[in-house]
Parts: sequence; structure tokens; C-alpha cells
Amino acid sequence: MTDAPATAAVRRPGEPALTALGLAPPAPDPADASPHSFPGGGRWRTEIPSCEGPEALGVVLKESSRLDVPIHRISQGSGVWMLSDAEITEMVEATAERDIELCLFTGPRGTWDIGGSTRTDSGGAGLRARGHDAVAGCVEDAVRATELGVKCLLVADEGVLWTLHRARAAGLLPADTTLKVSALVGPVNPASYAVYERLGADSVNVPSDLTPDHLTEIRRVSAAPMDLYIEAPDDLGGYVRMYEVAELIRRGAPLYLKFGLAKAPGIYPYGHHLRELTLATAKERVRRGRLALDLLARHGADGGMAPLGSRLPGPLNRFEISS
Repeated sequence: MTDAPATAAVRRPGEPALTALGLAPPAPDPADASPHSFPGGGRWRTEIPSCEGPEALGVVLKESSRLDVPIHRISQGSGVWMLSDAEITEMVEATAERDIELCLFTGPRGTWDIGGSTRTDSGGAGLRARGHDAVAGCVEDAVRATELGVKCLLVADEGVLWTLHRARAAGLLPADTTLKVSALVGPVNPASYAVYERLGADSVNVPSDLTPDHLTEIRRVSAAPMDLYIEAPDDLGGYVRMYEVAELIRRGAPLYLKFGLAKAPGIYPYGHHLRELTLATAKERVRRGRLALDLLARHGADGGMAPLGSRLPGPLNRFEISS
């Protein structure tokens, strides 16, 4: 896919027919559009989430080739600690061969801990790392994963994020390691989004129910790449926003389009007992990506994809690290 010509008209869903019926939508406000893009060009990248091991990764890569779905990033949700060194190495090598960024989750996380508050109606501390030992486990995962060649780490705790950012700055993690904030703790306003950026986030997954106006508000204070499920898993709301993709890019760029899957059982933490479900859902996520990309093409809005193989976020604002 290549950038569309600057003069290409972008058609909104149903626009010609509705205009003919006297129901034309108001013209987009140029002031709403994000002024930001990825370094090296492009306003959006793609991500296939919930790829839980080498076998699922193989399915994703095969299906993306068959359906011609370009992929910038593949992420996993069960955690580094649920993979052997050999499995991580296999995933690193397979994604490197295709110049795709591999992002693995650090653990442990609160919902797998002994604290009962995460299972109350309030959700308690949610996915955050409870206590020193949980933070230590996340750091252990980060060091182990990066030593095996993983370049992107997924985090669900502000303290873990700041700790890993400091470790990166101190040379304890490779300087080109990127840190991605999970949708499970994603910020819902521009002030908190900016805090995550300053804590070291290189991309921030926002909840999938944010409105286009919310994305514009965020883009007025931060250029940090944003991750957004175009279709969200049921435990994140089950939202399906395919017809909004062009507008979400216009408002939220630089934006990772995440192709999740609603109406599918949870698979974290993954094990062989969930093999058939995991492989089937991995394949379907790629198909969902193809549907979204086809929709963008039909509406003349498929230009502006970042070059494949690009992964770094560009200059970002950070809190000062004191010695």
C-alpha cells in the first residue's frame, strides 16, 4: 500500500447516497485533524495482538501473506514468563525475518496475584504490579526478553513503566527498546496520556471507547503514538469500529490500528489446552485486518501507511531522571 495522492478525495461511509437524499454530513473540521505522524512518514501502522506463541505467530504470518495484510507489530498478552527461551527466540527470528516488531508482555500482573480486590466490582488495583516482588518479576521478564532479542515490552503499571524507562536510560536495557502501555490501564484523558509519555511510554493503548473528540484532545498535548483496537475483545468492551477507521486515523495519528476479536473466549495465560482456539482466533484477527484495510481502500482513505519495518516513535517528552 502506498500513500494516496494529496488530491485524492476521502469518502465517508454512505456519503454519496445520503447526500443524494439530502442527508449529507457536515464537512470535517480541519482543526480536528492530528498534526502528527510517525518518523519517516506515515500516519498509521498495523498491529495483530494476542499472538501467544510461535505456532500462533506462524498462523498470523502465513495468513497475512495470503490476504496481503501488512503488519508493523505483533504483540502477545500472556507474558514473557509464559514462554521458554526457545519459544521467544523462535518468535524473535520469525518476526525479524519479516521486519516486524515483536512486543511481549511483562508479568506478573494483579489479576493473576492473590489480592482479592481485583475480583471485586471496583476492580481494585486491576492489572498493576502488587508489591516489590511483582515489579521485580516484570524487570526480570524485561531483561530476559531483551537479552533474547525482543525489542518491545508491554506494560500495565506506571511504576513498572518508569522503572523500565530508567533501566533503558541507564543501559540496563538496550537503548532502542520500546515500551508500550497496555489497553488494560490505558489513559482516558489528555492529562494522563501526557503523563504516560513522560514516564517513558513509546506508544500508549487507549481504551477502545474513546470518541474522536477525545483523540483530538489528546493530540493537542502529545505526539506519542497511540494504539487503538478497531475491534476490541469482549473484556475490553467488544466494540467494532470499522466504519470509523479513517476518522480515527485523521484524529489520532500517529495511530496503530489493532485488529482484535470480539465474541471470542479469553486465552490469557495461554497453554496447549487452548491451542485450537488460539490458532483459530489468530487467523481470524488477520482476516479482520483485511476487512478494515479493504474498507479504507473503498473510501479512498488507505494512503498514509507508515513504511513497513518502521518501529521507533520519534522524539518524545520525558520526565527528568535524577541521579
